[in-house]
Amino acid sequence: MTEKLSEMSLEDLWKLFPIYLTEHQPCWEKWYAEEEKFLKDRVPNIERISHIGSTAIHSICAKPIIDIAVAVHDIKDILPYIEVLKQHNIFFHEGAVAGEVFFVMEDGDIRTHHIHIVKRNGTGWSNYISFRDYLNANPEKAMMYDEFKRKSAVRFADDRKRYTASKQEIIDQLLSEANM
Repeated sequence: MTEKLSEMSLEDLWKLFPIYLTEHQPCWEKWYAEEEKFLKDRVPNIERISHIGSTAIHSICAKPIIDIAVAVHDIKDILPYIEVLKQHNIFFHEGAVAGEVFFVMEDGDIRTHHIHIVKRNGTGWSNYISFRDYLNANPEKAMMYDEFKRKSAVRFADDRKRYTASKQEIIDQLLSEANM
């Protein structure tokens, strides 16, 4: 294979870098804390910031990518900082996640962090926090989600879109329970 990674299609990249889940790692909290400080130091209009996603749920496996939710008054408030973040290998992905401004932090060709910019007090923020807190407080629900993720990772190892879509129903179910 002589093609550069930057020239490859997403489908080819997914085959080259299949979905990989690993057991929870204590270092994930430290990695989050480092990026939280970094972001707060460079983006002054952050109102809230929190570690989210599977790496923030202590009893389940996860892709080793730290998810961070950043709440701002208006998601357009982050746009002036795109170039500053880019200088630190944090890249804007326009339209990647509906209703958010989305960034990916990379180390070479490896994604290390996903940064989700959402509206303060909006549904995105509350869903991220509710989901994380519900699974951390309910180990049996976390294990149910973990088992589902593991099966989906095997089934859709080289198709991230289908892997992500396959989890939506169980995420919606767990969010519904969390918000009761």
